[in-house]
Amino acid sequence: MTIKAIRTARALSSTLLASLLVLAQVPAEACTRLVYLGPDDTIITARSMDWKSDVATNLWVLPRGIERNGQTGPNSFKWTAKFGSVVATGYDVSTTDGVNEAGLNANLLWLVESEYPKLDNNKPGLTIAAWAQYVLDSFATVEEAVAALEKEPFTIVTDNVPGENRLATLHLSISDRSGDSAIVEYIGGKQVIHHDRKYQVMTNSPTFDQQLALNSYWKQIGGTVMLPGTNRAADRFARASFYVNAIPKEEDADRALASVFSVIRNVSVPYGLNTPEEPNISSTRWRTVVDHKRKLYFFESALTPNTFWVDLNKIDFSEATGKVMKLDLGENQDHTYSGDATGDFKQAKPFKFLGVDM
Repeated sequence: MTIKAIRTARALSSTLLASLLVLAQVPAEACTRLVYLGPDDTIITARSMDWKSDVATNLWVLPRGIERNGQTGPNSFKWTAKFGSVVATGYDVSTTDGVNEAGLNANLLWLVESEYPKLDNNKPGLTIAAWAQYVLDSFATVEEAVAALEKEPFTIVTDNVPGENRLATLHLSISDRSGDSAIVEYIGGKQVIHHDRKYQVMTNSPTFDQQLALNSYWKQIGGTVMLPGTNRAADRFARASFYVNAIPKEEDADRALASVFSVIRNVSVPYGLNTPEEPNISSTRWRTVVDHKRKLYFFESALTPNTFWVDLNKIDFSEATGKVMKLDLGENQDHTYSGDATGDFKQAKPFKFLGVDM
């Protein structure tokens, strides 16, 4: 081994040790997001939602033209939806996941290190509950979204998780039909954006730059030799990174979907798992998979026998005739749907984003 290689290995080991020490001190709320880059413009994004209790998720169709505000009082950020979307909610007060009619996907995952700037009169506020929805409403591509977010037109304002005495600390991932990706975090009160097609995977703690460093360590070992197998975020990151690039680059879109589903299931946490020494490791409640090219949004609950999908091509998102519609997934998402469930949505009053008391 050369001197350069030895130094590199030592640096990676030091980074790994430091990050593991950080991981040992933070809650391990678990979610994973990954992007498959296939042939013939086949781009597929998958995510798991891992939570310790029922996150009260339903699916919603939201048409263009809806006027929104940031729900932070008089000085709230305002916008009008340019794109329609299909979203998965958290507690029916926030958008936690979704895809818009242009094929842009947004996902919110837990990041305990998040620290948001203080709201002042210099900028309008945006509730964290509507952060992902703003992106879905407003942009067709990751590049467009990043260009707007870099200008920091609003201040993200967080609040307690519904029913809990702790602040929602989240980071945002975005992917589009081209396979482009971006990760948006708030660290030390400052916005940090990681923008590159190569950023295919995101989990939870530590911060994204440290996740990349940890993954570099495992790349040195090689995924066919050994992969970390625990439910910790860093281990899931390493497994997802290896498998999403190791699975075949299928010409058949359905085969590609099958491969991507197998990867997101591999990094899921068994339902009902109880680990006394790791009380914050949470069961996977549901998974979503977005076929960007075909505009299909797949949903899979841990408590139902079937995977189903929503076909965005069949939805009227127009401002004039489009309707807000809801697919009731039931308590713990235990309602069973099969195949194309686009026709099972029912017209409903829009859900209200969680407002922040100022």
